This record gives sequence, C-alpha cells and structure tokens, in this order.
Amino acid sequence: MPTLFVRHTVADYAAWRKVYDDFAPVQKAAGVTSQGVYQAVDNPNDVTVYHEFGSIEQVQGFLGGADLKAAMERAGVQGAPTIWVTNRS
Repeated sequence: MPTLFVRHTVADYAAWRKVYDDFAPVQKAAGVTSQGVYQAVDNPNDVTVYHEFGSIEQVQGFLGGADLKAAMERAGVQGAPTIWVTNRS
C-alpha cells in the first residue's frame, strides 16, 4: 500500500485546513483511502500530511494533477514541499 507524505509550511493553518478539508472529494476521486494531518509541536504552520493509495499509479496521478497545485496555492503553502512515498512493510 503506497503512502504519500507531504511536509510544508503554510501561512495560516486555519486557512490551509479549510482548503484541505474542501479538497477531500478530489482526494477520494484520486484514490486516497486514508489520510491524516499533523502539526509540528513548536510551529502549527509546519504541516505534514499522509495519504494512502491503492497503487503507485494513483499516487503519481494525484501528484501530477493541476487540482492539487491550485489547491496548495489557494491554501497558502509557502515554498516547495518535501514529498516522499513509502510502502508499508
């Protein structure tokens, strides 16, 4: 089961969270089966999310989608995110 992790800094967590929550239907349509959001203890605007998918192709499609890039811009993501994909072992 591929799991996508994305860590980024956001301008305002509350504003980011609204966009993230509104994006849930797009995530589901892209194949997300489970997700979670974490904030750094010392900086609530340092956010890490995970999304589980059924296949690596779904991960790649999700990451390559224009909808994701636009949502991240609307949400106030600052700078380039750190992205990594794992397989549960």
